[in-house]
Amino acid sequence: MSAAVALGGRRAEASPRTVARIAAVLYLLEGSPAVFQQVVIVRLVVAGDAVATANNVQAHETLFRIWFAAALLAVVCHVAYTVLFYDLLKPVSRNIALLAASVSLVACALQAFATLFQLAPLLVLAGDNSLGASTQGQVQALALLFLNLHAQAFDIYLIFFGFWLIPTGYLLFRSTFLPRIIGVLLALDGLGWVTFLWPPLATALYPVISLVAALAEFPLVLWLLVVGVNVQRWEEQASKV
Repeated sequence: MSAAVALGGRRAEASPRTVARIAAVLYLLEGSPAVFQQVVIVRLVVAGDAVATANNVQAHETLFRIWFAAALLAVVCHVAYTVLFYDLLKPVSRNIALLAASVSLVACALQAFATLFQLAPLLVLAGDNSLGASTQGQVQALALLFLNLHAQAFDIYLIFFGFWLIPTGYLLFRSTFLPRIIGVLLALDGLGWVTFLWPPLATALYPVISLVAALAEFPLVLWLLVVGVNVQRWEEQASKV
């Protein structure tokens, strides 16, 4: 099959600009539960106080269920945009794009695992018969433990998310169809999340990490939504693969 025929079939399936815009929308949707967590849920989890946290969970059960449902949706969106970013960036380097996608899928699995700990406090506080022999204090402590485990599991997910951002930023930098500066910022963003390998360092640098993430990810999403990609250059690079 000639390159012209292959590219013609690719355009009939979905243009790279369309792929970029869908990926940007999914990226935004995937990040919404994290924002909800930082703005709403974090205020309801009282560090070191199992009783207050349990009371907050029971008083705001609907919010916690919405958080859990949104987190499940985020996993689906994450898997989908992983595939789309691979499709978008494989003309730059198929091997590196595949490596990035593989790391991202591991991150998706960890994200899904962390989500289970969001539901667990609701289950234990609901008075399940299997916990009938436990005291109320023990059940409340268990609920807080699950929320703490969620936070730990999510931090591990962020490490793999960072390991996805680094090669993705490199691919953007090497591409001819997207701004190189976004690639540089995205790689720096990834390095920031990777610092969660050592939590004390990540905690100390968190304001800087958040700033770099905003400077990298918001421009990426806006560019993909508003401008998309330079289709001609994408096709030229794709024809060389």
